[in-house]
Amino acid sequence: MSKGIDTNEAVEQMVTIRDFIRWAVTQFNQADLVYGHGTDNGWDEAVNLVLTSLHLPPDIDTNVLDAKLVLAEKELIVQRVKRRVEERIPVPYLVNEAWFAGLNFYVDERVLIPRSPIAELLEDEFSPWVEEGNVQRILDLCTGSGCIAISAAFTFPDAIVDAVDISSSALEVAKINVERFGLEENVNLIQSDLFTALSGKQYDIIVSNPPYVGKAEYDALPAEYIREPKQALLCDEDGLGIIRRILAHAADYLSPTGILIVEVGFGQDLLEAELPGIPFTWLQFEKGGEGVFLLTSEELREFRHLISE
Repeated sequence: MSKGIDTNEAVEQMVTIRDFIRWAVTQFNQADLVYGHGTDNGWDEAVNLVLTSLHLPPDIDTNVLDAKLVLAEKELIVQRVKRRVEERIPVPYLVNEAWFAGLNFYVDERVLIPRSPIAELLEDEFSPWVEEGNVQRILDLCTGSGCIAISAAFTFPDAIVDAVDISSSALEVAKINVERFGLEENVNLIQSDLFTALSGKQYDIIVSNPPYVGKAEYDALPAEYIREPKQALLCDEDGLGIIRRILAHAADYLSPTGILIVEVGFGQDLLEAELPGIPFTWLQFEKGGEGVFLLTSEELREFRHLISE
């Protein structure tokens, strides 16, 4: 790991945005960082950190990269690069921003950093599984930052979205984002342990990116991932505890033509082995990602006798 970054030298000798991106890439590559929170390489990580720190869009005209920075901007960037390297803090936490489904969300260490392949499903309006006119109510379980719920509200503007989380801290962040996008009338924030506070409600879509990391996998995670809230990642020994609860009760909260979509990540094989009689549809993603299943309301009702918490 890189040690003792000379921030004074960087501030004194570098001038332009391009200089700082190049310098940041060098620091990241020397430090053997782990990526995966919006980027997968040192160059994209550096571009993200520098441009976002300067409140510049990711698709900015490249001529702007030759603009000179003032002292305060230089100091901010080098300190963030230093913290990324020495403290292993993911860039979205350093800049308090993360992109999901084409939208820019506020994030901090109270919530998981948005990165689910469910974003692609939202961008495709859950086609061909639902018809937009038939979607009146949507439930986002384990909402975290609210990124899925808010994206769903934009995808289905006539629908009401309930965004549920057990964590009051996570819901504070979700509230920031709901207000950021002016969706107070479309998105309801509800503190609940999964379905506990939702008695009598039914939904056309239930979608969830719940905690699904088992203990052994969690203990092996790199430092960058340990920065995220443990409650949003770790779930029991095998990672499937919350998913079992969702499967056991989702049918009671789905409309007759409703669908359940849940991300289980690397738990896919374990879940299939445990529930071989359940006709999971494993969704495919053009932009990468796996471990997301779909079940219809009809399938959940037909096979619920095979499911236990």
